[in-house]
Order: sequence, then C-alpha cells, then structure tokens
Amino acid sequence: MANSYSQLYVQLVFAVKYRQSLIAPEIRERVEKYICGIVNNINCRPIAVYCNPDHTHLLISIKPIVCVADAVRDIKSFSSRFINEEKLINGHFEWQTGYGAFSYGQSQIETVKRYIYRQPEHHKQNSFQSEYLALLKAFQIDFADEYLFELVDKE
Repeated sequence: MANSYSQLYVQLVFAVKYRQSLIAPEIRERVEKYICGIVNNINCRPIAVYCNPDHTHLLISIKPIVCVADAVRDIKSFSSRFINEEKLINGHFEWQTGYGAFSYGQSQIETVKRYIYRQPEHHKQNSFQSEYLALLKAFQIDFADEYLFELVDKE
C-alpha cells in the first residue's frame, strides 16, 4: 500500500498538582484555547476540551507518528508555562505528574464529546477520584492506589 491512513482518538485526563482548584471559571476558556493551540502545533487535532478547576479532559485525534507521552508532556509543560507567564493564577501553577489516556473508536466520539462538555453537571454528583477510578476500571487498566492521587495534604 502506497499511503498510510489512520484514525486514532485518545481522551487525556490530567490533574492540577495536589488537585488544587486553580483553574477558575474566569480563565477556563483562555486555558482551553491555549491547550487547543498546543495540540494543533504538535500535529494533532483537538476535538473537545474542558478544564475543571482541578483537572482537565481533552479528546484529540492523534497521528501514529506522535507519541502519546510526548504529546501529554508538551501539552502540560506549555500550558503551565502559559498560565504562569500570563499570571492567570496567584502563585505557581503545575500539573500533577502522570495522566490517563483512553482510546476510542469513531462511533464513540459524540458520546465522549458530550461527556467532556458536561463535566460541570457530572461533577455535581461524582468526584474526580471516582470518575478517574471508573475510567481505569472500564478500560481494565491495572493501577496501584498509592500512586493515583497527590493531594494537597501530602505536601
């Protein structure tokens, strides 16, 4: 075959360091737009993003030449630099180490987009921790509880 074709979708989930609620409603859209710009610049396509105060959900279309770990590293490092340089919060901003990456098929994209955009409603009933654990279990990902969450009281 002369050409290569792919259609890969990944939902990325990552938290603010110590799960602090630092992404205020006033800056949320600005941070989301910046993250979408980063995604475009790393040769991927943003499909849906929602920055909760303490964590972010991002659905992207990713090319097979892009390493997921490298994409996450770039998204987190460039967005935290942006938040700090623009002084969007009081103090220093960092993302927590680690992330979740969950793959989807074309037929699931609309459902995942709705899920991401309805984060405020979802979190009225479910905590981030229960949401994240449910994703890990649904995707049958082995994990160790002690490495999942760095909370502010562990400083």
